[in-house]
Amino acid sequence: MAAGELLEGLNPSQYEAVTHVGGPLLVVAGAGSGKTRVLTHRIAHLIDAHGVSPFEVLAITFTNKAADEMKHRVGSLIGSVAQKMWVSTFHSACVRILRRDGYHLGYPQQFTIYDQSDAVRLVTYVLRDLQIDPKKLPPRSVHAAISTAKNRGLGVEEYAEAAQVIIERRIADVYREYQARLLRAGAMDFDDLLALWKGLLEKNDDLRIQYQGQFQWILVDEYQDTNHLQSSIIDLMSGPQGNVMVVGDDSQSIYSWRGADFTNILDFPKRHPNAQVFRIETNYRSTPEILSLANASIRQNSRQFEKTLRP
Repeated sequence: MAAGELLEGLNPSQYEAVTHVGGPLLVVAGAGSGKTRVLTHRIAHLIDAHGVSPFEVLAITFTNKAADEMKHRVGSLIGSVAQKMWVSTFHSACVRILRRDGYHLGYPQQFTIYDQSDAVRLVTYVLRDLQIDPKKLPPRSVHAAISTAKNRGLGVEEYAEAAQVIIERRIADVYREYQARLLRAGAMDFDDLLALWKGLLEKNDDLRIQYQGQFQWILVDEYQDTNHLQSSIIDLMSGPQGNVMVVGDDSQSIYSWRGADFTNILDFPKRHPNAQVFRIETNYRSTPEILSLANASIRQNSRQFEKTLRP
C-alpha cells in the first residue's frame, strides 16, 4: 500500500499520531476511538514513508488474540513481512529474548516454564520441607503472595526486608527456597519471565544497548494495563533515541487486581519530559446518550487525562 493511501480515512487526531516523526509519544485514546487503527497505521507509515526496517519495530500488546489481530492488520497494510515482525505479547517477546540470552542469568537455553499448577505444586513441596503447616499457610495463598511480589518488582531479598509480621517472614522463607529450586531445575514460573527480562537489561549494559539498537521503534497497546515491571522494561528498552509510543486510556484501567497500575500512563510524560501527548476523542462505537453518561462518570476521577468523548 502506498504511503499516501495509509493516511486516507484518518481523522485529524489519528493523523497527527500516525505521522509523528520521532521521540516519546503518548496517545490517550478514548473507548471506541480507533486506537488499534492508529497503532497499526503508524507501524506501516514508519516502514513505508520513513524507510524503517520491519525488524527494528517491537510492538507489544497483552493477549495472543490481540497480538494476532495486530499482526494481521499490519500485514494487510505492508504485506507478508508482518508475520516475521516482533508483534507479540509481553510474555512471548520475553521468552524469545530469554531463550537467546537467559544464560547470562544462569538459565539454560531450553528452560522450562512452570504454569500455575506446577508453581503451586512446588510451593506445596517447599512448605512440607520447611515444616510449615499448609492449613495456616495454604499453598495457593503463598503462591499468590509470591506472584504479587514479583509483579511489584520485589525479589526475594526486597520482600524479606519489607516483611513485618511473622506470616510475611515465613512467606519470604518459602519464596527464597522456591526460587532456588526453580533455578536448580532450569525453570521459571510465568511471573519470573518479566522480572528476568528486566534483570537481564539492568545487569548487562552491553546487552541492553544491543536491544536498544535492534528495536529503534517500540509501540505498546493498552498501556494503562501495564504493571510496574512492564513499564520499567519498556523504559529500559527504549534507549536514548526514545522512539516509544504508548497507546491507552487511564479511564479504562480495570486490572489493578492483577497488578496493573494506571499511574504508569499518567506519569509517562514525567518519565519522558519531551513526550508529545495526543488525545483521540472521536468515538465510533456508542450513541451520544451513552457517551454523555460516560463523560459525566469519568469527570469524577481524581487523577486523569481530561478528555471528552464525542460521537
